[in-house]
Amino acid sequence: MTRPKKAEIMDDAADDRGAILSSDLAAARRVLRLEADALRSMSDALDATFTQALEILFAVTGRVVVTGMGKSGHIARKISATLSSIGTPSHYVHPAEASHGDMGMITRSDAVLALSNSGETTELGHLVDYCRRFRIPLIAITGKLGSTLADNSDCALILPAIAEACPMGLAPTTSTTAMLAMGDALAVALLERRGFTAEDFQVLHPGGKLAQGLLRVDEIMHTGDELPLTAPGAAMSDVIVTMTNKRFGCAGVVDAGGRLTGIVTDGDLRRHMSADLRKTTAGELMTRSPKTIRLGALASEALGTMNDNAITVLFVVDGGVPVGILHMHDCLRAGIT
Repeated sequence: MTRPKKAEIMDDAADDRGAILSSDLAAARRVLRLEADALRSMSDALDATFTQALEILFAVTGRVVVTGMGKSGHIARKISATLSSIGTPSHYVHPAEASHGDMGMITRSDAVLALSNSGETTELGHLVDYCRRFRIPLIAITGKLGSTLADNSDCALILPAIAEACPMGLAPTTSTTAMLAMGDALAVALLERRGFTAEDFQVLHPGGKLAQGLLRVDEIMHTGDELPLTAPGAAMSDVIVTMTNKRFGCAGVVDAGGRLTGIVTDGDLRRHMSADLRKTTAGELMTRSPKTIRLGALASEALGTMNDNAITVLFVVDGGVPVGILHMHDCLRAGIT
């Protein structure tokens, strides 16, 4: 019996790996295509029903209660978290727990957003009854027009009739992707209607990396007595004392109207070092039209200006008047990089 050569075995193994890789990629691409098709279909099918759902959510004076069972429940939790993070107070209620006391988490000033692909989820029954009894607005996201959930809601957002990406058509895949996207669409449309701003986002995300990028210079600048300011006619002997005491390595030169006209830096002192330095005035030595940053600007913009101009300090001005000073280290300590 002839034994296969080592090279032939390696070639066969490589062929097997190639076949597996090809099969894996084909499966992944099929899933992504199916889910992308579902999102396109859902986008094309959007109509006045979406606007109706948005009107209900916009009018809520309490919270948006999001609910769902199983995989729909996981999507519901994410939608609720997204709503809360961008200006629409929300919380998740487990439908089975609602039947055993958690119904008390839903008030008459709330609205309920219920997720069920079949629209026949048994655990949602009591919650739907509760909403109807107390006239609590109910919005459904479901894949079945004419289902119990759709028929008993104030507004039903119907998902496209596209097969699940699971080859058996059983595991929630396409349907949960569509639910998540519909939730995002509602959340962002509400955000835009409410006029939710980057500043509002920062208030709700004080500890996040995104919020660090939204810090304004106003929030980290030095103000008041910390500002190293001097007049154009001040002797350099006094200016040096100001620079030493304030510890920013500079002094801003302001005119009689309080507007910033120049800056004296440690570098200026070194370049003009002489026996007569102390007798020179700030106006004679200063660098005119220094780089500044406007009040209300993002700290990331200030850091970019400092990096671009190879400087470490910026005065923050409001109408030309210095109201603060910002050091590069202030930005770095705040997590701005």
